[in-house]
Amino acid sequence: MHVYPFSAVVGSDDLALALSLCAVSPSIGGVLVRGEKGTAKSTTVRAQAALLPQVTEVTGCRFACDPAAPDPACPDGPHPGGAATQTRPARLVELPVGATEDRVTGSLHLQKALSAGTAEYEPGLLARAHRGVLYVDEVNLLHDHLVDLLLDAAAMGRCSVERDGVSVSHAARFVLVGTMNPEEGELRPQLLDRFGLTVEVAAPRDPQVRAEIVRRRLAFDADPDVFVARWADAEAALTRRLAQARDRLPQVRLDDDALVAIAEVCAAFDVDGMRADLVTAKTAVAHAAWVGRDEVTREDIAVAARLALPHRRRRNPFDEPGMDESLLDELLGEQPPEPDPDGPDDSGPDDSGPDGPGAGEATPGRDDRGQGSGAATSVAAPAEPYRTRLFTADRTGRGAAGRRSRARTTVGRTVGERRGDTGPIHLPATIRATATHPCVVPVAGTTETTHGWQVRRKVVEGREANLVLLCVDASGSMAARQRMTQVKTAILSLLLDAYRRRDTVGLVTFRGDRATLVLPPTNSVDVAATRLRELPAGGRTPLAEGLLEAAETIRRHRLREPDRRALLVVVTDGRATAGPDAVARSLAAADRLAAAGIDAVVVDSETGRFRMGLAARLAERLGAEHVPVGEVHADALTTVVRGRAA
Repeated sequence: MHVYPFSAVVGSDDLALALSLCAVSPSIGGVLVRGEKGTAKSTTVRAQAALLPQVTEVTGCRFACDPAAPDPACPDGPHPGGAATQTRPARLVELPVGATEDRVTGSLHLQKALSAGTAEYEPGLLARAHRGVLYVDEVNLLHDHLVDLLLDAAAMGRCSVERDGVSVSHAARFVLVGTMNPEEGELRPQLLDRFGLTVEVAAPRDPQVRAEIVRRRLAFDADPDVFVARWADAEAALTRRLAQARDRLPQVRLDDDALVAIAEVCAAFDVDGMRADLVTAKTAVAHAAWVGRDEVTREDIAVAARLALPHRRRRNPFDEPGMDESLLDELLGEQPPEPDPDGPDDSGPDDSGPDGPGAGEATPGRDDRGQGSGAATSVAAPAEPYRTRLFTADRTGRGAAGRRSRARTTVGRTVGERRGDTGPIHLPATIRATATHPCVVPVAGTTETTHGWQVRRKVVEGREANLVLLCVDASGSMAARQRMTQVKTAILSLLLDAYRRRDTVGLVTFRGDRATLVLPPTNSVDVAATRLRELPAGGRTPLAEGLLEAAETIRRHRLREPDRRALLVVVTDGRATAGPDAVARSLAAADRLAAAGIDAVVVDSETGRFRMGLAARLAERLGAEHVPVGEVHADALTTVVRGRAA
């Protein structure tokens, strides 16, 4: 199998540098690579792993113990001095998003337990990744229970297993490398902080660079042997440079002035905790060793800060990650660029940009697609989000693990047992069933029979993630600035709650004479929040079209993910004014949603002293909970949304 040469990767200078620094100093803690699809994130990571120094380990040790400093608590130990050793390439262990917990941490060796009656531990992926690289593609899609395992191992440098009659603890120190597309959702803050460095990757816009990327990829696909041989010398030079930097690392000096400068930078960017200071210091030392210096300079600190701080900067929900480069230059004493001697361009302001005159003001006769609608529109900004009440789907589902509705999952509380070929084994139930009703199985190659095991699986109840589909009224009745601000704040708060509960979100809006799927179901609530802020209001109220578009969106999503239940959140005052028989068509659409068994909640945006109560009537037809917009706040009791059964 051929690996694409690391030296041939184009357009990923920051990524290549971050991976190289972690190879020089593994204690930095790894790299998180954020970027759009198709930017060679995975290719670069796999290519760099081939350059890592070889690993010397005790022969026969399943946990890769270092002969110079073996783990005294190694399950395969103790290893005496002078034990036989072997050398192998450093491992790049890939952790699939859909891996099971026992495959990651290891578990009881089932075959030996059932055949020989011995409880022997079978190591998992964390043991295999020890002293190597643990790579997680699409790390933001990793299930929460696996995230918890990674957090424990990354924090302690050990993996502890207490299950199925097995009690084992072994070393698990690895460089954690993850790739993700931010459009598919963000990482939990706890795991985000465990990555030492972060890099933003985007496709180059220079046509010459893009052409060179395609040229090299086509050459590799046409003849991998020739392509790899072409870059062999460059790869060997990089390998030597990594080895030299590792040898130089202990001699690099980090004096008090450099430490104070690092502390000033971290304090100025308002990062949480002390891990940022430690990682920045380690990265600065590694960078000095990488470029061949024996002492850390301010240039090393600047490079380290740009890689180690953006994802640790304290920010509000839905804020974009990043840092102020000019502030960093100021703190490190770097001079800003000289102003243009010819002065600023006096060609006049550009009124066409988003910040030009009239930005955010009412725009007569325009809708959200830039088409004339014959009615004035306005854009209101939401206020700060708040903690909302918990809205959940009724009954017990069986979707992906999350934090919203009750479900049969792979992690949680054991509530029963079942027969089956998949899932975690319920050991006490298996022993009881075998003791009372042993099964007879034939012995292979003979006519004899023996007693077999009656295997039972755990029935586990936990929480699942849902599709939270927001169906938002953006008509003229919502256009009053104070009213739309209140509605947008409530929706933004619901999005924040969906982010914390690992939900998929979607956004349907209706105004004028049509409904629009503004955001197809996605795991990125950041994108949903951006679309919400830009949402204009004005025109008539096509409520029926909005409900029908929501029903169609949920139907299509069920075809892709049949186990993920939908929770429809309709935000409206209930006034249907678009088209003939608008009210009757809206109620018919509500009946269709109720008949489909879709759990829903109606957030009533009607305000004022005199109210028509149309949203409450809509909620009754939907079989949904009716919640006034002012009661979405978590001050109210936890609410369970009860939908009508299909």
